[in-house]
Amino acid sequence: MQVLALNGVNLDTLARRDPAVYGGVSLNELESRIYGWAHALDISARCRQSNSEGEYIDWIHDSYDNVDGLIVNPGAWSHYSYAIRDALELLTVPFVEVHLSNIEGREEWRRHSVVADLAAVRIIGKGPDGYREALQFLAGADAAK
Repeated sequence: MQVLALNGVNLDTLARRDPAVYGGVSLNELESRIYGWAHALDISARCRQSNSEGEYIDWIHDSYDNVDGLIVNPGAWSHYSYAIRDALELLTVPFVEVHLSNIEGREEWRRHSVVADLAAVRIIGKGPDGYREALQFLAGADAAK
């Protein structure tokens, strides 16, 4: 099974962000954990992060015929990027929307995700462990085929 984990805008600055909100890890530490969890589940994972919305969309397009599932954390784009939503809508494989923080308990503008209704499952507010849960879900979804 091949999974692509896409992290969006500002997630490259995790180590500088409030650890009480974002889990206190750097992007490199998060990606190392994802690779370790994937290995334990016998999944091949690839992690990517971009602050460029177009590049993020290109990676979604590139995944259409090349992966079995996606983990997406678009960051702030979750709240307004219909371009990302349109790209995700064309997927024929499941994707999991992950947010490190509990976006539903934060500022009003963060509470809405334009991709939420497309996601196979949403995992919010579980810090880095949300990615492990997403991998476990995708491994189970693959086994159900």
